[in-house]
Amino acid sequence: MSVADESERSNTPPESTAEPLLVPADGVPPVLVTAEEVADAAARLAAGNGPLAVDAERASGFRYSARAYLIQLRRAGSGTFLIDPIPVADALEPLAAAINDLEWVLHSADQDLPGLAELGLRPARLFDTELGGRLAGFERVGLAAMVERLLGRALRKGHGAADWSTRPLPDDWLNYAALDVELLLELRDEVAASLEAQHKTDWAAQEFEHVRTTEPGTPKADRWRRTSGIHTLRRTRQLAIVRELWTTRDTLARTRDVAPARILPDAAIIAAANAEPRTIAQLRTLPIFGGPRQRRYSRDWLAAVDRGRTLADTDLPALTQPFEGPPPVNRWERRDPAAAARLIRARAAMGELSIEYAIPVENLLSPDLVRRLCWDGLPDYDHVGELDDLSAAVDGFLKSGGARPWQRELAVPRLAAALTPTPDA
Repeated sequence: MSVADESERSNTPPESTAEPLLVPADGVPPVLVTAEEVADAAARLAAGNGPLAVDAERASGFRYSARAYLIQLRRAGSGTFLIDPIPVADALEPLAAAINDLEWVLHSADQDLPGLAELGLRPARLFDTELGGRLAGFERVGLAAMVERLLGRALRKGHGAADWSTRPLPDDWLNYAALDVELLLELRDEVAASLEAQHKTDWAAQEFEHVRTTEPGTPKADRWRRTSGIHTLRRTRQLAIVRELWTTRDTLARTRDVAPARILPDAAIIAAANAEPRTIAQLRTLPIFGGPRQRRYSRDWLAAVDRGRTLADTDLPALTQPFEGPPPVNRWERRDPAAAARLIRARAAMGELSIEYAIPVENLLSPDLVRRLCWDGLPDYDHVGELDDLSAAVDGFLKSGGARPWQRELAVPRLAAALTPTPDA
């Protein structure tokens, strides 16, 4: 469960009259840790009926990987199951055979699907209650907020941001984990009813399928530029040191499966880029580097600094971050006033759509796709011909950018009208 969900739980209004949900109705099930236990659970799940409630607990902020450290499953007629996938990672074939053909119900599915896919667990169909809540126009879409609004129950504050790689898992953590799927099937039905009442069922189905079938993107080559505090550096040589330290840290973190910040904080990387130490002794005088965790890697850190410090001038990174596509929006007015004007009109049109259909703007259409359309998405905005031609061109651009049919049906007419050249434009 995400940190956002955890926040929703902790922010439940004190005046709430919802009935507290403190423990699962059937108690907390035991954690399954053997192949035999998983096979038995698979058989019982296969004998159940209806969709399958699914959740997974990761160790974000503690581990490098996105692997699942606990899997929660619940199905009508079967009950709830808690599975520790670490000791049975090679014995999940019976489980996959039992559940992969089912509709899975998850909350914020895009967070958990990648880790489950690593284990060979992939849904044939998907219902995402968080995404469904967004499309239904709910202002608060955390699990606790939606359970309270639609089911009148209050989930207890939990442990979503805990280190789920901990073994053994504490009993109160397991109680929290079981509660995450306790009412998920009932929540699915309520969200589905709300979507049906608003004639959004097909729209939601398209979005769920998009989430289900989208493969994880390839990490950007310049992720090191996201180091906190990098904006304070003014020389390309300093950026080279940041890049080398970041890469070294990332390699160590991936090898040890530890969150990068737990190996070396960003602040330490920036400090080293500013100081450019030449010896281990100098390095260890800097904040953090003298600590017991970092001292064991002193040679690695100093070697990274040396690589950045001695890098050929021709190989130094650019001072400003390269970007693909449109420049930052705050530069549009100076670089292309016409594009800036198009974006203002397009955003206004999408804002009106958002209000009309009670769907957040970012769910109506990717904001990045709108920016790209307005910047240089069409060859010549001043000579696009009739509105029908412009509509067809906009539709083709959005389709190539991954917009779903329902999004294009709503957005194309409004965007085409907003982008139509006017005499005073």
